[in-house]
Amino acid sequence: MKAIPFKDVVRTVRYLRNYRGLAAGSVVVTLLSSLAALLAPWPLKIVVDHVLERRPLPGGAAQWFGLFGTEPGTLLLVAVVAALGAALLINGLHVVGNYANTKLEQFITLDFRGELFLHAQRMSLAFHDRRRSGMIIYMINGQGDAPAGLIMTIPLLGESLLTLAGMFWVSVRIDGSLALASLAVVPFLYYSVGYYATRIQARLQHVRGLESESLSVIHESLSMMRVIVAFGREEHEYRRFRAHTSRAVSERVRITVRQTLFSLVVNMTTAAGSAAVLGLGAHHVMQGRLTLGQMLVVIAYIAAIYKPLEMISYTVGSLQDRFVNLRMTFDLLDTRPDIEDAPGARSIGRAAGHVVYENVQFSYSGRSDTLRDISFEARPGEVVGIVGPTGAGKSTLLSLLPRFYDAMGGRILLDGVDIRELTLRSLRDQVSIVLQEPLLFSGSIVENIRYGRLDATRDEIVAAAKAANAHDFIMALPEKYETQLGERGAAISGGERQRISVARAFLKDAPILILDEPTSSVDSKTEAVILDALDRLMVGRTTFMIAHRLSTLHQADRILVLNHGRIVEQGTPAELLESQGLYRQLHDAQMARARRRAAAKNPAAAGDGVPIPA
Repeated sequence: MKAIPFKDVVRTVRYLRNYRGLAAGSVVVTLLSSLAALLAPWPLKIVVDHVLERRPLPGGAAQWFGLFGTEPGTLLLVAVVAALGAALLINGLHVVGNYANTKLEQFITLDFRGELFLHAQRMSLAFHDRRRSGMIIYMINGQGDAPAGLIMTIPLLGESLLTLAGMFWVSVRIDGSLALASLAVVPFLYYSVGYYATRIQARLQHVRGLESESLSVIHESLSMMRVIVAFGREEHEYRRFRAHTSRAVSERVRITVRQTLFSLVVNMTTAAGSAAVLGLGAHHVMQGRLTLGQMLVVIAYIAAIYKPLEMISYTVGSLQDRFVNLRMTFDLLDTRPDIEDAPGARSIGRAAGHVVYENVQFSYSGRSDTLRDISFEARPGEVVGIVGPTGAGKSTLLSLLPRFYDAMGGRILLDGVDIRELTLRSLRDQVSIVLQEPLLFSGSIVENIRYGRLDATRDEIVAAAKAANAHDFIMALPEKYETQLGERGAAISGGERQRISVARAFLKDAPILILDEPTSSVDSKTEAVILDALDRLMVGRTTFMIAHRLSTLHQADRILVLNHGRIVEQGTPAELLESQGLYRQLHDAQMARARRRAAAKNPAAAGDGVPIPA
C-alpha cells in the first residue's frame, strides 16, 4: 500500500490546537460509543438462552438478576428494557458525538479556508498572472475542507479499531475458533485496500485538475458577461464549458466505477467471512460446544467486527482522495510570495513623497526588457506625467512603486530609503491609486468609499465624496449613500464609478498618488468633472499621472516620455514641444485627430482654419 504522507498528517493535526476541548470531547464520546456497542447483543442472549430455552443464569448474573427476579417473564422484561437502554445509550452518544465532530469540522474548515484566502491575497500580481482565478477559487472553496475531512477520519478509525478490539476479545472468550475464523478476511481486505490506493491517487489528481478547469471557465465567463452578450457568444461559451466539463465528468465516472468495484470486493469479502462463521458456529451448536444464544451473540459480534473492518477499509481507501486534496492545498500554502517583507523591514510614518528610480530594470515572464535603465526623480508635491505609445511600459513603471511587482535591477527610493527595506503594509499606506477602470465592490457606496480608510467617520466619507464631485449624484439616488452598487459597480455609470474611486483616494489621504489614465473611458463633460476633483486631490501630493490625452497633463511639472521600455525624453510640456521628439509627434497626432473630429461636425469652422485644442 502507498505510504501515508506522515508529514501532511502532522501538519494537519495542528489545526486542532484552537479546539482542544471539542477534540477531547470527541475522544471521550468515541471511547464511550465503543464500550456501549459491546452491550448491544447481550439482551438477545438472555432472551434465547434464559427465557426461551430456560437455561439457568450463570452465578454472577443470577445474583444480579435476583434483585428483579429470575422468572422467564421478569427476565424477558429486563432484557427488553436493557435492549432499549443500550439503544438509547448508543444513539444518544451518536448524537453528542455528531454534534462535537460537526462543530469541530466546520471550525477547522473555516480556519483553513481563511488561511488559504489570506495567503492567496498575499501572493504577487505576477503569481496571479500565471494562475487562473478559477483554480484558486476551487482550492479555497472545493478543497478547503481537506484538513477537517482528514482529521474527522480519526474518530471514525478510532471508534472502529476500539470496537473491533473489544468485540474480538469478547468473541474469543466465548469461542476462540470462531473469532480466529473471522479474521481470515483481513489479508484480503488489506491487499484490496492497497491495490485500490496505489492506483487511484494519480487519477484523482487528474480529475481535480479537470474540475478546477471547469470552474475557471465559469468564473471567466461570468466576469466577461458583457463581452459575451455583446458579441452573441452565449452558445460558444456553453460549448466551451461543455467541452471542459465533459472530460471531467468522464474521468469522474471512471473513478466512481473503480470505487464501486472496490466496495463490491470489500462487501463480498466480509460476506464470505460471515457465511464461514455462521456455518462453523452452527456446527459448534450441533456439537454442544455452544448454546444457541452464545452463537447468536458471537454472530452479532462478528457481524459488528466486520462493520469496523469495512469502515476501516472504506476510510483508508477514501484517504487517498483526501490526501490529494490536502497536497494540492498545501502546495498553494507552500508557495512563497514573490514579494514579501525583507528580514528587518521597517515601517515608516507619513512619507514626504520624494521618489527616485535608479537604473530600474524589469521584465515579465516570457518578455524581455519591459523596462530598461529607468532613472528619474520626483520631488515631494511634484506632478509627473507619463506618456508614451501603447506597450511602452507606463503602467508597469508605476506598478513597481507599491511593489505590485519587484524591480529585477536597480532600485527605487522613497525619501532616500530603498522601498524593499520597508514593510509592504507601510509602503502601500503611502500610495493611493485611481485606475483606468474603476474597481468597486458589490456593497453600498459608503462601504466602497470607506475602503480607503476603514475607521473613517460618516462625516469624513461625505467630505471625501464632496471633494471628488460625487456627493450631488449620490444624494440624487433613492438610497443615497446606502445604494447597493451591484457587482463591479454595475448600478451606476462609468463616470460615477470613477468619482467614487477618487473619493476613496481622497479618504486614504496618502502622500503619493498614482493616476493611471483615470479619464480615458469617460466623455468630455464627465472628464472635466473628474479632472476638477483630481486637481484638488493632487494638491500637496507627489503625483504620477499616466495619460493618453495629453490635454489632461495641464498641471504636470514634468513629463516622462516612454518608448520600448526606456525614458526617451523628459521635461516640461513646453520643452518637449520644442524638442521635436516623440512627445511632439504624439501631440501633433492628437491635434490632427481633434481637427478631423471637428471638421466632421462643423466643416465650415474647420475650413476657416480655426485652431482646435488638443
